Amino acid sequence: MIGDDENQGEEELSEEEKAAAAAWEQMADEGGEGGEGDAAGPVSNRVLDQSEIDSLLGISGGGGGGGDKPSGIQAILSSALVSYERLPMLEIVFDRLVRMLSTSLRNFTSDNVEVSLDNITAIRFGDYLNSIPLPAMLGVFKAEEWDNYGLIMVDSTLTYSIVDVLLGGRRGTAAMRIEGRPYTTIERNLVERLVGVVLNDLTATFDPLSPVTFRFERLETNPRFAAIARAANAAVLARLRVDMEDRGGRIELLIPYATLEPVRELLLQMFMGEKFGRDSIWETHLSSELWQTDVEINAVLDELTLPLGEVLNWKPGSRLALECTPDSEVELRCGDVQLFKGQMGRRSGKIAVKISDRLMK
Repeated sequence: MIGDDENQGEEELSEEEKAAAAAWEQMADEGGEGGEGDAAGPVSNRVLDQSEIDSLLGISGGGGGGGDKPSGIQAILSSALVSYERLPMLEIVFDRLVRMLSTSLRNFTSDNVEVSLDNITAIRFGDYLNSIPLPAMLGVFKAEEWDNYGLIMVDSTLTYSIVDVLLGGRRGTAAMRIEGRPYTTIERNLVERLVGVVLNDLTATFDPLSPVTFRFERLETNPRFAAIARAANAAVLARLRVDMEDRGGRIELLIPYATLEPVRELLLQMFMGEKFGRDSIWETHLSSELWQTDVEINAVLDELTLPLGEVLNWKPGSRLALECTPDSEVELRCGDVQLFKGQMGRRSGKIAVKISDRLMK
């Protein structure tokens, strides 16, 4: 009987082992087929087309330079930047600059000039320097009251157009552009005058908001020499389009956020004169009422310091000897606040004090 039980247990174990072996063999076969499929790779290794690559990089729709919201990798790269829309007053400043600059450039060139604002964007300073089309004129200016710098870029097309207009070029013809040569002294001087006109108007546009003087520092043709901030710093870039009939070009105004920091609170306003919750009518009423408030004033002849035991022994008829004379000064107080000093006398049958000194500062 014992031998029969042992043989039955061996049979049962062998059946379980057979079932487990069959399960492992099936799993191995499925993995092997998947491995062969991966090795072949006709399905998993799919090549992305151009539209999918553009969508992944966030440059779909023509380079991502428009007003659409960035996506993909471009959104990740731009996530650290502060949007210019957080400074709504800055748009009003640039709109006013466009109107003033149109008049100033007409007087400067004696020609029909139209200035328009293309867009206002936020960009890293290093990315902007790398994106400047060369050759170009870079004017570095300083905000005196803010103690920081900004940048004005005049592209080559506008440079040759300004030179052509100021030196008597014929209308209706495009400005000549000679490639492969540096800018001459005459061209640099004329562009410097143009930058001076822009800075004067920029100073006037900021004047109602906060008085500031933008002073021209130097003119550069190499972007590396116009580094006024760190490459990773954020800046506001305003692109202006200047049209003079068949000629024209672009002016780009770049102001780092560090430069605008002293007037950041003012640029956060939605409109001029915003008080952020303050009620000017209530302030005026309160101040007028305070000036008309009646206060009680005490005239102190003299002060004595006595022991408490002596004070407790006072009785009706007790006398206090004050150390003051008719010529001694009297101190006028409002509560515990010392206001004035003066001499006591009489005026119109009433006791009066003639103020001789002011104690309240």
